[in-house]
Amino acid sequence: MTPEELAEVREDLEAFAAELFDGFFRADQRRWGQAYVRGLLLDGRRKSVEPMAARLGEDGNRQALAHFITSSPWDPAHVRARLAWRMHEVIEPEALIVDDTGFLKDGDASACVSRQYTGTAGKVTNCQVGVSLHLATDRASAAVNWRLFLPASWDPGSPEAEADKVARRTRCGIPDHVGHVEKWQLALDMIDETLSWGIDVPLVVADAGYGDATAFRLGLEERDLPYAVGVSGRHTAHPADARPVQPAYAGTGRPPKVQYPDPARAMKDLVVAAGKAAARPVSWREGSRPGKGRSGFKRMYSRFVALRVRPAGRGIRKAADDPELPERWLLAEWPAGESEPVQFWLSNLPSGIPLATLVRLAKLRWRIEHDYREMKQALGLAHFEGRTWGGWHHHVTLVSAAHVFCTLQRLTRDPKDPALV
Repeated sequence: MTPEELAEVREDLEAFAAELFDGFFRADQRRWGQAYVRGLLLDGRRKSVEPMAARLGEDGNRQALAHFITSSPWDPAHVRARLAWRMHEVIEPEALIVDDTGFLKDGDASACVSRQYTGTAGKVTNCQVGVSLHLATDRASAAVNWRLFLPASWDPGSPEAEADKVARRTRCGIPDHVGHVEKWQLALDMIDETLSWGIDVPLVVADAGYGDATAFRLGLEERDLPYAVGVSGRHTAHPADARPVQPAYAGTGRPPKVQYPDPARAMKDLVVAAGKAAARPVSWREGSRPGKGRSGFKRMYSRFVALRVRPAGRGIRKAADDPELPERWLLAEWPAGESEPVQFWLSNLPSGIPLATLVRLAKLRWRIEHDYREMKQALGLAHFEGRTWGGWHHHVTLVSAAHVFCTLQRLTRDPKDPALV
């Protein structure tokens, strides 16, 4: 925003910040919290402390802003809970979306920086990785929870620990109890925290980076949470009509266990066996390209196969209470111009759900890419120059606050404004 634009919404921002930082006991924390969010909202190439302080006028105290974001002992979870309450009330979310994003780094002094894969760069590179949860509908979304991923090289209890990184933990302020945890487990931990705030989670959506982890899907089922998650076509399943049988007993040794007579097949093979003729056309939302539709934008369109299957695999069989594995949806996108399906999802949504609804919900993950883009390009998500664990979590939380404020302003201006997407 320009200074003039920010001045027009100053009263709204002050009310928003007063609600957001109401739990802060100290007046100076409330002041610098609001100032930091204003700095993130103001136009500028960099949203780190020094350039923001230069743009903030009377609140441009670089030392106070740096202390507030890096060292001040306020709990970002309290702020994120308030963001979640506000957005849950305003947008009535259809899903909680899980994903992660990379924060590229040149040096090695920042907390949890390591050479690791990130989709931000599309390769293994020197970076931090943050896992986030977003409340979402087709028309609005917001990040409401974050965790910084700690690689095994930073964990003194891991066989992959690297001495120089372990030695930096104290300087980076990483709590002693924080160790290496897989991203899917971080996501489950954040879901538990979000549920503890009283937030209803109608559906969990994630890409194959999470859906491929059987333990993640089982964790969602243990929590009685519906999901629609991406998976690789290499995972195996039985057709829904397959039934386990009791093999004949030879009369010696232990009787054989009840089992499926045929081996499970790759999910991709099950879709291919159903044939391209099984694919149905579905249009699930308006895109960003100009079109001839009533809204002026071209609708997203493709062809999809939906099968009822019984996912297999050792982890699923061990967790099953019954020899008969549970049914799930296998959804596959098979565009008309492709010789085979290109994307797959598993879902435990009800068997009677319409195909168009199943597709729209599985595809809702696009909202998280929209949020990352807006927070990185306009609000300085990746501009934090501090090196501490606490500072990183403070910064991403306040970027989320700035993003929520922008979203609320757009919704207030015109709830049907197509610019929201």
